[in-house]
This record gives sequence, C-alpha cells and structure tokens, in this order.
Amino acid sequence: MIPKFAHRAALVAALALVVGAVSAPRAQDIEGRLVIVTSFSKDVTEPYRTAFQKKYPGTKVEVQNRNTNAAVTFIRETKSNPPDIMWASAPDAFEVLKKDKLLHKYQAKAKGIATKIGSYPVNDPDGYFTGFAASGYGIMYNTRYLKANNIPAPKEWDDLKKPVYFGHVGISAPSRSGTTHLTVETILQGEGWDKGWATLLEIGGNLAQVSDRSFGVPDAVNSGQYGLGIVIDFFGLSAKASGFPVEFVYPTVTAIVPANVGIIANSKSPRAAEAFVEFLLSEEGQQILLDPKIQRLPVRLDTYAKAPAGYPNPFKDARLAKGITFNSELSEARYELLNSLYDRVVTFRLKELNAAWKAIQTAEAKLGPKASAAAKDLLAQARKLATTVPISEKESTDPSITGAFQPLKEGQKAAGRQAEFESRWDAAALKNYTEARQLAEKALTAK
Repeated sequence: MIPKFAHRAALVAALALVVGAVSAPRAQDIEGRLVIVTSFSKDVTEPYRTAFQKKYPGTKVEVQNRNTNAAVTFIRETKSNPPDIMWASAPDAFEVLKKDKLLHKYQAKAKGIATKIGSYPVNDPDGYFTGFAASGYGIMYNTRYLKANNIPAPKEWDDLKKPVYFGHVGISAPSRSGTTHLTVETILQGEGWDKGWATLLEIGGNLAQVSDRSFGVPDAVNSGQYGLGIVIDFFGLSAKASGFPVEFVYPTVTAIVPANVGIIANSKSPRAAEAFVEFLLSEEGQQILLDPKIQRLPVRLDTYAKAPAGYPNPFKDARLAKGITFNSELSEARYELLNSLYDRVVTFRLKELNAAWKAIQTAEAKLGPKASAAAKDLLAQARKLATTVPISEKESTDPSITGAFQPLKEGQKAAGRQAEFESRWDAAALKNYTEARQLAEKALTAK
C-alpha cells in the first residue's frame, strides 16, 4: 500500500509538469524554423536569437532587419507566405497591422508583467500584440562635443530651438524610422498641432542632418559628427553604458510606451512564435534587456531589482509616469500622412529651412530688444512663415485626406491624390522659407 503523502507528492509533481508544459513548451514540441521581422539592431536581436536557440536547440531563428515602415509593407505583401514574428518599438505600426488583420491573437501566459505604463496599457487590450519592454523619447548628447563647442546641455525640446544649437543637432526621418515617427507624434500630441509643428520646424532649422536610418543619429553623436540627437532612450542609455561620452535626457513632453512583439497571421510556425513571445517575457528574457548594449526598460517588475543603480524605472519614477498619454489610434490614423508631411517640410527642404532660421537668428541677435517696430513686425512675419505647415490638424485626421496616403517601397513615387498633396506641400514649404529668409534680411535695414 502506497502512503497518502506519496500520492500527494506524485500529484504535485504531475501538476508541476503540466504547469511547466503550459508556460514553457518543450523543444521537441515547436517547429524547426522561426522567421522574425524586426527594426532592432543586431545588438538587440543577436543575444535573444542565441539564447532562444540554446533553449530550443531544434529551432533555427532567422532574423530579417527592416525599418518599421518597410517591415509593415513587407508583411502586407507576403500574406500568402508570411514571416512569423513582428518585433519593433512603434505601437502605432502594430495598430496598422491589427487593423489590416495581419496579426494573430495570442494572450501571453507570463506572470509578473506590468499591466500599464502610467495610463497606457502594456499589451493590446484585444490580444493581438504584446509589450515586452518600455521606451521613451528624448535627447542624447556628446559631453565632449558640447564642452569643446561651449554648448549647454539641453533639458527640454525648446532648448534645441536656441541659436546656440544651430548645425549641432541630428534626427532620422520619421518615414524611415518608426521611433522617430513616435517622437514627432509625441511632440504634436503633447504640445498640440500648431505649437508642436512650430517646435519641430524651429528645431528643424538647427538640424545638421536628417538621417535616412535611425541608427545613423546615435552613431553620429557617439563619434562626434554632431553633438546632439533626437532618439529613442535605449540609443542613449546603451551608448553611455558601453563607454561613449554621452548622456540622455527625457524632456517633460515625452511618452513612455511599450515596444512590442506580435505573431503574424497565418504563421507557419505558430508554436515557435508563441514560445518566442513567452521567452521575451520570461525572467531570462527580461534580464537580457539590462545588457549594456541593449539598455531597454523591462515590463517584468521584479527585473528592476537586478538593474544597476540609476536605471530608469517608468513604473516608479513619477516624472516618467506623468508623460503624455499617447493616443496610438490617432497616430495610426495619420501615420503615412505625417511621415510624408515631415519629409516635405523638413527632410527635403532642410537647406531652405536652415537658411530661413539662420537669417531670423542673425537678425534677432543683431537688432536685439531695441529693434524698430517695423523690424519686429518683419521678424514676426518671418517666424510665422517658418513655423507653419500647409495642413490643419482637422485635415490631418480627415479620412478623405489620410486615405490618399499609402506606404511606398524604396524608390517608388507617389501617385494620384497623394502626389498632388505632396507637390502642394513642397511648394508651400519652399515659398514660406524663401519669404521668411527675405523678411528677416529686410528687417536688418528696416527703420
């Protein structure tokens, strides 16, 4: 006769096996190939690929790196034979995929995961994508560069509008970088459409470069090509942890939002995809985020106990928790329009925008507070022209306008109404900046 405690021990052991099987599938139970499309660099993806393959030695992980916009387009174009995982920072890109019914619904089983960052949900409420880390947006700067050029360290977006930063700031194009798109959208939502664009265009006047890749900005700041960059937080935090002479600051107007992972609809390896999601959220997966080359903010709350001193914690840091409540549905609705608009008024007109703001800064510095009424009026007109975009906030959310904008492949030209809007915006930007420069120059001789 077997003692009662033996029955209980056997039952506990059996339950443990069942629970373990639910939370962590065995290597032999998942498919042999997993295809991941991601905007993350190798510094992020390689540690995870290596650790996941070690845990599941029978599964080969293939990582395809594409910027966020290109990844969304690729997933749309490969519906009949799709990759398995979309892995990126931009929540609005996942909203686009969800709207297009290109994501598979999956509720992660991991425990100890935060439910919200401030008032923003970590996971999609409908279960189509999962937050695995948190991200904020701000300014990284090279301390040696700033000291050598006698430039003060910035704290807010408004600091980057000051003449002292002319030619020292870099940003990547939001049409090429999902994280920059989020930064631009965050400023617009936090400050309002008109004031937000005024901020973006005045900062734009000081830009040394609009990079065509998100990694180009932190690389340039690290090397001292220019002194400051508008970036997602982990670029600055990881660079500092890796020994570069850089710092990172979160402006007051920022948003802390989840970086996400989603299983693509009709994945050929659904069990391997689910295992990867669970691995990202596991104790081991979250610990990898603290790697000096990664430096992202975990969503598993107990991971912060293992973080180095001073590590940002959006779940305890009151200042970060008070960031703006990011409206991902608004962002998704005007996603392509906003990317195109920024290119027309900043990226493709940077030379003219620089010239306009240099003329305004020069005139204001030379004339000072004793400028004549006529000069002040001319400078006010110049500023208005240099801080205005050729579309209102209401128009930016009008479906009859936003619906004209579609994602384009690299090298592909817009057609139809999208091309008409872009041509009109480009002409308006050129006219505004040319007139702004002329008015500022005229102010210098106004009586």
